[in-house]
Amino acid sequence: MSHNLAQCQTLVKRAAEAGAKALFLPEASDYIGGSPSESVSLAKTIDDSPFVVGLQKLAKSHNLYINVGLHEPTSPPSSKILNTLLWISNSGDVLEQTRYKKLHLFDLDLSKVDGPVMKESNNTIAGDTIVPPFDSPIGQVGSQICFDLRFPEPAIRLRRLGANIIVYPSAFTVPTGQMGHWETLLRARAIESQCYIVAAAQCGRHNEKRTSYGDSMVVDPKGLIVGRLSKVKNSDDEKVGAREPELLVFELDEKVVEDARNGIPLQRRTDVYPEI
Repeated sequence: MSHNLAQCQTLVKRAAEAGAKALFLPEASDYIGGSPSESVSLAKTIDDSPFVVGLQKLAKSHNLYINVGLHEPTSPPSSKILNTLLWISNSGDVLEQTRYKKLHLFDLDLSKVDGPVMKESNNTIAGDTIVPPFDSPIGQVGSQICFDLRFPEPAIRLRRLGANIIVYPSAFTVPTGQMGHWETLLRARAIESQCYIVAAAQCGRHNEKRTSYGDSMVVDPKGLIVGRLSKVKNSDDEKVGAREPELLVFELDEKVVEDARNGIPLQRRTDVYPEI
């Protein structure tokens, strides 16, 4: 975790120097364990986590809001953990009302095509709440995490609740990223919600068992890609911890949101199908 905190420190400094008001970090920014048991053993409460405390200090010293994905133990402690998204204010406070727990857990089985088998549900408890969008220096932020991306309903609900930004911090797998799922889903969520989509993504090899696809991306409410970062092309070429952190700076334009929504109003037929 100390290595990951150092990487985040680099990004915080660069973001502040670029004049950013907020920094969006990936899912599981604290660590990605080599096994389910390791993932559970490494989880710390927010107050006891050197990683979180370190980010709080960085947020305050650099006057920067930070959105970050991490792991938490359950309360009371159990054999499972929580996959959580936090919003840390520029005064270093964790804003409790914004804490989001991943709704949809990633259970993958690509063994029939010589791909990985991953069962997040073996060691993680799913959340049960869509957290209402919260106010930030760049707009109303709605929270999702990685595999939530495959489900349009939460994004539509967050738009109805007032979001103009929806975040998807992720650690997407290389096989599904290379299939085109990642970009396609991000652009679809942007188009159907008419929100900016901010998807900070882990990139590179974490350990001998796990490599993440990367391709961090910002998509505007019309479905156009505002910017993107590096992605893994060949997992065999990746070495543990070899990649340096990258930063994408963008400016949210409220007029783009207004134009998208006014130009193509989404007039839902809730007399025919249920309202989300």
